Amino acid sequence: MINASNRKMKLSGALLLLGIFGSFPVFAADGGTDEAGREYALKGAKTCLKCHDEYPVKNIFQTPHVQKADKRTPFAAHECESCHGASPDHLIEPPKKDQGEKHKPPHLVFGLKSKNYKVSSVDDQNKVCLGCHESGIRMHWRGSQHQSGDVPCAACHAIHQPKDPVLVKTDQAEVCFACHTDKRAQLRRRSRHPIREGKVVCADCHNPHGSAGRTLLVKNTVNETCYQCHAEKRGPFLWEHQPVREDCTNCHNPHGSTQQRMLVQRTPFLCNNCHSERFHPSTLRDGSGLPPVGADNRLLGKGCLNCHSKIHGSNHPSGPRFTR
Repeated sequence: MINASNRKMKLSGALLLLGIFGSFPVFAADGGTDEAGREYALKGAKTCLKCHDEYPVKNIFQTPHVQKADKRTPFAAHECESCHGASPDHLIEPPKKDQGEKHKPPHLVFGLKSKNYKVSSVDDQNKVCLGCHESGIRMHWRGSQHQSGDVPCAACHAIHQPKDPVLVKTDQAEVCFACHTDKRAQLRRRSRHPIREGKVVCADCHNPHGSAGRTLLVKNTVNETCYQCHAEKRGPFLWEHQPVREDCTNCHNPHGSTQQRMLVQRTPFLCNNCHSERFHPSTLRDGSGLPPVGADNRLLGKGCLNCHSKIHGSNHPSGPRFTR
């Protein structure tokens, strides 16, 4: 009888505690604490999923970040709180909105903006990401244009999605266009790289995480970057065209142009920017030679390229003017 009575008393005590604390998440010392003494949730993601049991949050379970058997992933440590930080205040019972109470945010809120909370500082956000991702192509992040411009990693990356859009060829450009709107307009022009079709992506030429070259180029110079695809233009040639050797963008706009071959200006006007005094033509060309007034072959069709077809350089002994 005494044992039965004791069991009843223990059961009553347990039910009383459950009634008091049943709506609060369970914390314990073995759940761990962070450097500031904040407690991690003992049950990890199960605690978070009590409220966040919806998409797109749950999509993270289809990503490489959720691999408990791999100690390199967040879920091998404190699961959701490995990135969002220990957030005991956020895990308390949801506030009563009708009484003016506000739900406290998690320790770290990612992104450029949040519907419910104020986002964390860019430095705090990126510190979490760089804790694992600061090698390889990201080694130049510190001091890069995006880092200096206070761009958080979460502005481009969506780690809760099974396929991060910025890593999908057909979707990557739209992520970049969110900020680089001028490039979206240029890629609507008739002469352009096939970026909209997903055959070429922004990251083929630019490293958004930083680069030793200018404008975040994947190589040190414009020409080295272009030569990755256009190796036939690399040379060396017997007869070199100096503007070509210097910078491809002297003549081409790689993001798109209204002229053929992505030229920044149609020929012969492009050529006249440099060749206005020596050899022929000795004067600048204008539209006066166009039909029906005239039919100057240097103004029609490819312009100067009608004769100077090897304009990137020539290996022919008789090609000092790039005619063969």
